[in-house]
Order: sequence, then structure tokens, then C-alpha cells
Amino acid sequence: MSNKKPPLNPHPLSDYVAWAGGRNREPILNVLKQKLPENPGKVLEFASGSGMHMNYFAPHFPHLQFHPSDKDTEVFDAIKKRTDDEENPNIVDPVHLDLTESDSWTKLEQEGTFDAIFCINIFQVAPISIADGMMECASHLLHQDGFMLIYGPFQVDGSFTTASNQEFHETLRSAGVSEWGLKDVADIKAAAAEYDLNLAEIVDMPVNNFSLIIRKN
Repeated sequence: MSNKKPPLNPHPLSDYVAWAGGRNREPILNVLKQKLPENPGKVLEFASGSGMHMNYFAPHFPHLQFHPSDKDTEVFDAIKKRTDDEENPNIVDPVHLDLTESDSWTKLEQEGTFDAIFCINIFQVAPISIADGMMECASHLLHQDGFMLIYGPFQVDGSFTTASNQEFHETLRSAGVSEWGLKDVADIKAAAAEYDLNLAEIVDMPVNNFSLIIRKN
């Protein structure tokens, strides 16, 4: 993959998403190294896409079992191929999980709770309403001492933290898709509170992004 930025395309198997993932995977890994448990456990990813992040993270945590999931089953073959190619035995097969449909995550409840959940670069191309389902799902699936990490660019209290984030927001809005654009941390925090979850930490990340750490109260 070239270092040149490809045209904006949020499809999980696009060159743009692969380029963005190549830039952010190491900083996110550094946060996970500080947060994930040292004992055996399970980690769930929402909206795994091509599986590039999970396959990059998994070798660093051989004691953890990683569970990819996605709303779009068309990406499952790509996830499984990448997992096989990179020989990551601690990644299980992907499962269908639609954050707007509670029936799709109640099946996961039968397997027990997860020590961590992570979700990367979703909200700039998803409606803020999806936060409600995400928090309800996390409230059911997270271990009491677990956490959820949400990574991406956000507004903070109605303002852009940098000119580049405002420019990115305007680029997204110019595509003419109503749900595209930077969401506000305050809305994520409010959605969490509805399900007895707490925005415990905001971690500043490179290129003007954030990692939001959500925990149970």
C-alpha cells in the first residue's frame, strides 16, 4: 500500500480504509498494551471490516482470544483469509453483529462476557444514533471490570479541536450522505450514561484523533 492518501471511500475493503488503518494501528496498539488484561480473556471488535486491526493486534496478546464481528457478512471471507494468511490462532471466526438489532448480540451473551471491546473509525461515517445500540450492547457484553475503546476523530463540546478536523468534517459532509461527519464526544458520553456506562478517559492520539475509554459504573 502506497503512503499516498487514496480517495475517500468508507467501504471496509477499500484502499482508503487500508491506508487509514496503516496509520493508526500502532498508536491504538500502544493504548491496548496499557489497558488489556495480562490474564487470559476475550476481546470483541465491533465493525471489524477487513480484520486488519485485529490481525495486527492479536500476535501481541497470545493469551487473549479475539472475536471479530461485523454487520456486513460480505467481509467475513476477507477476515478469515487475512487471519489464515497471518497465522493468528487466537482469532476466532467472525460473527454477524448489527448494533441496531439486539437479537444479533444476545447470541454472544451465551458465550459469556468480554474483557474488552474496541471499535475503530466508525462514527465519522455512521449516524450518532448507532451509539445507543453500541452502548446497550456493551452494557450486556462487557465484564464488570472491562472497557470499551472507541477510536476516531470527534468534535469536543460542539467545537473542532483542529482546523484539519474541521476540514475533514466538511469533506465528509460534501459527499451528500446525511450521517457522514464528525460526531461530538458529548453525545457519546450521553449515550453511555443511558446504559450505566461512563466515559472514563479521553486519550489524545496522533493526527488529531481520540481514544474514548468507556467503563461500567
